[in-house]
Amino acid sequence: MSVEIIGFDAEARMDWIALTDALAAGHEMPRAEITDGFLYRGDDTLLNRAAWIDGMGIAVKSATIFPGNADAGKPTINGGMCLYADGTGELEAVVDFHLVTKWKTAGDSLLAARRLARPDSRRILVVGAGTVARSLVDAYSAAFPDAEFTVWNRTPAGAAAVAAEFAGRVGIAVAPDLEAAVAEADIITCATMAKEPVIRGAWLRPGQHLDLIGAFRPDMREADDTALQRARIFVDSRDTTIGHIGELKIPLAAGAISEADIQADYYDLPGGGFARQDAGEITLFKNGGGAHLDLMTGRYVLAAWRG
Repeated sequence: MSVEIIGFDAEARMDWIALTDALAAGHEMPRAEITDGFLYRGDDTLLNRAAWIDGMGIAVKSATIFPGNADAGKPTINGGMCLYADGTGELEAVVDFHLVTKWKTAGDSLLAARRLARPDSRRILVVGAGTVARSLVDAYSAAFPDAEFTVWNRTPAGAAAVAAEFAGRVGIAVAPDLEAAVAEADIITCATMAKEPVIRGAWLRPGQHLDLIGAFRPDMREADDTALQRARIFVDSRDTTIGHIGELKIPLAAGAISEADIQADYYDLPGGGFARQDAGEITLFKNGGGAHLDLMTGRYVLAAWRG
């Protein structure tokens, strides 16, 4: 079996809507087995994430995080993903880490928005101005082609850079005030490194969809207790969010919410439980990622690459 080496050239054959359809289809297959492993040397980290879905195959995604690389002008995060055949265990493809991560992260949130955001949503607020924020503009504009975007960032120059990058491709502007921007938005998507909430539940209004991406550690969160209490809460995976990420772990431990408040995850998609009930409710989605989503995304990338 020849091994495919796949980089960002594959993007020319990829499509955000097709990816979300592939993620939804992946959750109709047997539940994934997932494992994560970490090795450390001082500030340096090796992360290995693996997933196996019966009928889809195996993915092992490795990442090295070397903060000191920044001083030498080198990327601080590097890595790749290996895809193995389900039937024989043979190596089929090696996929660029950054390609998989970009499409998995934004595609994860987009699938939720296609099920939870009002179809007539036209005002999308992006909170944050990093790499993920840029992919969110791309992804959301595929499902909401008539939407106007605003970008807010703690450093206004960062928001201005994102707006300048997409000017002429989508309607986009800088939001000078976060509270006002939240009040005006139909969809709020957050990709920050915040440890304290930046989104206040008191700012939300009926009918909005709140997409939370940034928190990935037990001490991180982007929305306050009131936001969670006012919304119907959804997650991509109960297994990778509830006990691991501060967005839910902190309010659960404090009794601000209970596990019963978490309405559904993507394994509830086939039964119809992952859906907005009415136009007036506030929906909240916690994007936690997970190796099973890397596997599903990697399979989509490989299929698109093979054409």
